[in-house]
Amino acid sequence: MPLRMLFFDAAGTLIRPAEPVGRTYAQHAMRHGIVAEPEAIMQAFRMAWKETAPPLHPEGQMAADDDRGWWRALVGDVFGRVLGAPLAENGLEALFGELYLHYAQPQAWSVFDDVVPALEDLSRDHRLLVLSNFDRRLRSILAGHDLLRFFEQVIISSEVGAAKPHPRMFQAALAAAGCLPEEALHIGDDVKCDLTGAQSCGIHAFHVKRPEGGLGAMMQKVRSGAYSGLR
Repeated sequence: MPLRMLFFDAAGTLIRPAEPVGRTYAQHAMRHGIVAEPEAIMQAFRMAWKETAPPLHPEGQMAADDDRGWWRALVGDVFGRVLGAPLAENGLEALFGELYLHYAQPQAWSVFDDVVPALEDLSRDHRLLVLSNFDRRLRSILAGHDLLRFFEQVIISSEVGAAKPHPRMFQAALAAAGCLPEEALHIGDDVKCDLTGAQSCGIHAFHVKRPEGGLGAMMQKVRSGAYSGLR
């Protein structure tokens, strides 16, 4: 069956933070009198990210706060690990507010070099959609980098009420695209969320592993018919 639809993850696949997360967190913390080493923050962030369950809301309900509360709890966890004690609520809210606004800005993100060439090529004869564990900030970020023009829709977890690898995310993408699972390919950098999540729903998947497994390699597989039985 021909491949009709390409679903793209966003962070880690299309875009990435313009500077290391640990450095950004440390710089903003310093403004609030909180001293923490960027590498210690980065290690704490990785641990907190791994151990924190993704947002999940009752079926049919989106996040009332666009999952802002989930991100706030994550940031609080990161600094609690680094400092050995929780931040005071007012201090956490002030610091988190700055970080939340920072990562809403397009300039806080950079686009991988292989993204625009791949999207320009594939959008000529495929329909493209973003499927991301993110919130509404993503649309302005992508618009700021002139990427929205390639995509029919941007489906985000805060509006679906579940995050990849939950099947609800992939079902939402298939419904929006109006296609069968075997007619779609999901492209992402996370093994659990993107690769396993898509495949468990019967959707083809490409695991982005730069530099050797970037979007150029994905494009070659698509063009060879690897996902459509046209080899």
